[in-house]
Amino acid sequence: MQSSAAIAEHFEPVFKDIRERATVTERFIDRDLYRVYISTLWSNVVLSPDEVGLDEEDLPELHDIVIAEISDAIGAIDSLHEVFQFISSKDGERAMLEARLTQSHKDLLQYFASMILDPDGHKRYMDYVREKQKK
Repeated sequence: MQSSAAIAEHFEPVFKDIRERATVTERFIDRDLYRVYISTLWSNVVLSPDEVGLDEEDLPELHDIVIAEISDAIGAIDSLHEVFQFISSKDGERAMLEARLTQSHKDLLQYFASMILDPDGHKRYMDYVREKQKK
């Protein structure tokens, strides 16, 4: 397990890149695009924490660091639930289209949104999919 400072330092270049990519003018960050990038970061890290040098036990600490980064960049939020709520919205769909995400990228973000926003419904759906695959 890594310290909070080590995790923050490790992800600082990623956060800087996300801010730069979402910046429209010198001081204006496109909040929608920023949320698309942050949700992409979180989804990828959760899928394979070892690929970015983290253990699964580091994820709660990273979550808090990501929340602090989001709050600093585009305004205070309490959890990533709000980011994934946006991804599931019509505005989120529009932002993903404007960002020219591939269908598999959009599917990944929507998959994570379903897990975060409705974990019980997601589990029921995945159980249904597994049953269909067995037949």
